[in-house]
Amino acid sequence: MNNRSTLPCVPRSAAATPVPPAPLALALLALALPALPAAAGHTNNIMITGYWPNTNNMVRQFSTNPAQNPAGWQGENWRGSGYNIHSFFPEFPGQTGPSWGKGEGDFEVDYQDTSADWWRITDQIKPVAIITFSRGASGLSWEVESRNRNRTSWTSDYLAPFQPDQSPPDPTWPANAYRDSTLPMQNIVTAVNNSAVGVPAFIDTSAGAGGTFLSEYIGYHGLWYQSMHSDPNDPAWSVAAGHIHVGVGVSEEQGRLLTEISLEELIAHVNTIVPAPGSAIVLALGGLPAGRRRR
Repeated sequence: MNNRSTLPCVPRSAAATPVPPAPLALALLALALPALPAAAGHTNNIMITGYWPNTNNMVRQFSTNPAQNPAGWQGENWRGSGYNIHSFFPEFPGQTGPSWGKGEGDFEVDYQDTSADWWRITDQIKPVAIITFSRGASGLSWEVESRNRNRTSWTSDYLAPFQPDQSPPDPTWPANAYRDSTLPMQNIVTAVNNSAVGVPAFIDTSAGAGGTFLSEYIGYHGLWYQSMHSDPNDPAWSVAAGHIHVGVGVSEEQGRLLTEISLEELIAHVNTIVPAPGSAIVLALGGLPAGRRRR
């Protein structure tokens, strides 16, 4: 079974078929366009990742890899939002917990593999927003990390070389300094706690941040990537990223439901920063419908 994504073949949602406006609307559109601000560059792709179970299983519906998700990709234009959800995660055949080991496929629990996959995948889908997930403490919890650290020391992984190739990983940021999450953290926590799923959510503001292992490592990669592409004029503009630790006791079904709740809050947040393409034209023309572009 091929568990590694071949991203050049990852399907993207097709652009909406344009509807020719009436002649009057065309004339109004021509008058309105020069006064409108230039559209910022970004895709409508949201990237989520998992590691040890159940964080891999709970995001499986958003994988475009048929070997990992034979039921079919559920992420295209998710719930009519205009955003495409793409998930990536490793598999652990023949392994059992609590320590599942390295795994195989995308984002193996390995520093070299995680970093190589990170830059390969983000270069292909250019996510406008990112949530990285990993397994957290025992019991039930949905722990939204407020920050991750550009660490100089890490817990060894499972395969030599046991440490990252570069520590700290980010040469553009001070050693052992934090980057802050840009997720709508409180909105996610409130929505999860107001749901009927029964898993308590909270924001972790501790000095330990995401830990010293791969959770912190991939979490930091998310914040690092978003900071690299935070300019609205960047064709790969990214507006939100952060990490969530998922309690060991959270079932696959609970995790799936809470992932969806977290995505709903993330999309609502992204829409406050990145309006639907064409929305300014709609306002300028007094409500002329404009299809959302999806890339």
